[in-house]
Amino acid sequence: MPRLGVLGWPVAHSRSPAMHTAALRELGLVEWSYQRLPVPPELFEETVRALRGAGFVGANVTIPHKEAALALADTASAAARGIGAANTLTFDAARGIAAENTDAPGLIAAMERAGRSPRGLTAMVLGAGGSARAVVWALREAGASEVSVWNRTATRAAQLGRSLGVRTVELPERADILINCTSVGLVRPASDVESGLNLMGLTHDLIGESSYVVDLVYREGSTPLLAAARERGVPTLDGLEVLVAQGALSLELWTGRPAPIEVMRRAAQEQ
Repeated sequence: MPRLGVLGWPVAHSRSPAMHTAALRELGLVEWSYQRLPVPPELFEETVRALRGAGFVGANVTIPHKEAALALADTASAAARGIGAANTLTFDAARGIAAENTDAPGLIAAMERAGRSPRGLTAMVLGAGGSARAVVWALREAGASEVSVWNRTATRAAQLGRSLGVRTVELPERADILINCTSVGLVRPASDVESGLNLMGLTHDLIGESSYVVDLVYREGSTPLLAAARERGVPTLDGLEVLVAQGALSLELWTGRPAPIEVMRRAAQEQ
């Protein structure tokens, strides 16, 4: 029986099992299964190398293992190498462990599905962690006219900017697309708009000057950034849509079948 899973530490919160299980059933792949794989960092490489022997076709990878996943892979896509991290592993006899990053194309797919291609537009990215790196790479490769990065720790923003060849700024600036890659939306409820915006260096006026706002955080309800954008009438995209898009791309890699996007979205929302 072909097996799939998601590697993380922790991973109990992941919506991927519900999302992928629903998709596999929709595709008629009832013999396939998808499960959570909680693995501490010190056991990550040993565990991954044992997965193919245990019947695994592939696995998603989440925090804190994405860089380690790329490091142990036998082959890697241009996206995974450019971002410096992998969120999808595929196991087969010919290629061994193959690394891919669907976070980046997943973001662009979600944006384009909503009719918001970044091509020719300016973008302001908040954050300088792994997700921000994937977002910056994705926007740059998708033809954004300019990508800028802000982070509360300026040295981290500068490091990301140098490695990917984009601007860094001391304070967030006006841009066509504003994307939050920080954890503020997880730790602050949507009702705490002022405090949340302050932690991201934002003002209501700056948000109102954007033509599109994206928050990678996915949670029940909204986030401070999305709430503020909607108050100003700015179109938004939440992290759940990005999660579904990147998961669909992973599923297509493993099964060779078009992913049932609506089924995956509904399962993720209900989780």
